[in-house]
Amino acid sequence: MRNPADNYQAGFERRWGHLRRARVRALAWLLDAPDLLDIHDPHWEGRIATLGPMTSETECWLAALDQDPSALDAALGAKMYTRLGLYAEKLMAFYFAEQGRLVAHGLQVRAARDATIGEFDFLLDDGADGVEHIEFATKFYLLQGELHGGVSQDAVASFDNFVGPNLADSLGRKMRKVFDRQLQLGSHPAAQALLPRPVTSAKALVKGWLFYPAGTYFAMDGITAGHCRGFWCALSELEQMQEDRFLILPRLQWLPPFRAASATWMLDRAQLLAELADHFETSDTPVLIAVVRDGRVNGAGSIVETERGFIVPDDWHERANARLHP
Repeated sequence: MRNPADNYQAGFERRWGHLRRARVRALAWLLDAPDLLDIHDPHWEGRIATLGPMTSETECWLAALDQDPSALDAALGAKMYTRLGLYAEKLMAFYFAEQGRLVAHGLQVRAARDATIGEFDFLLDDGADGVEHIEFATKFYLLQGELHGGVSQDAVASFDNFVGPNLADSLGRKMRKVFDRQLQLGSHPAAQALLPRPVTSAKALVKGWLFYPAGTYFAMDGITAGHCRGFWCALSELEQMQEDRFLILPRLQWLPPFRAASATWMLDRAQLLAELADHFETSDTPVLIAVVRDGRVNGAGSIVETERGFIVPDDWHERANARLHP
């Protein structure tokens, strides 16, 4: 694990520690977190979007939203979100709408009533002559296997070594689908009647976290050098950790580093081991935990995330390897 004083969480806390509302912190993370993929790497053929550097106007807007979140709350509605991707999309739709750029969100394209061709995540105003198609993804991948020689010589194949916690996806597979299918949607005949103006640009905006075997990190072509990252380890390896304050993060709190005035579910190492052992008796789903610093004094202060990582069942490595090399 990295020095807690020199990681993404520490930087986020310095910049956004004044934000207290979870939804506003999540939006700040989406707008300000490094892009997962390096927009300058030629492998992506110029098809990776970026929001660009945070402006002082947006910083002030987020601070005001933290003080009065009524507009954001109204946009999200009373629905209890269970899908992290949908929650992130709704936050981004709110931002694009507030910027006056949103033309459409979640616009489905059908060849017939029961035949869906695809969906435009976002169509943004690109002037009188066109719209910009943004395919948006917030992803969490674990590095499985070894990347020899720092991986730069075989980056394309190595993207498949970043696999989803549930082994149903990989970074390589996701981006092939985005490039080969989703970003081509604007040229499909069924889309033409729906588009208010022609698609002049189609790019992928990708945010997320990458997780490396505990104690390791591999720089890789195509991946932004300063991306958000954490660790992963098997349950049997967890006892080697020195830290002793943890939270199991609910899925909707996976986006920004955790911060709260209190957390009744904080666990010490023994309690965490017991909770995870119970979990893995009935489920093989990895669990995202946060290592936290309890800065409260006499009940005041905050509980702040200093590091995060996925804890996986002890057979996860073998199952992931079997998926990669059937």
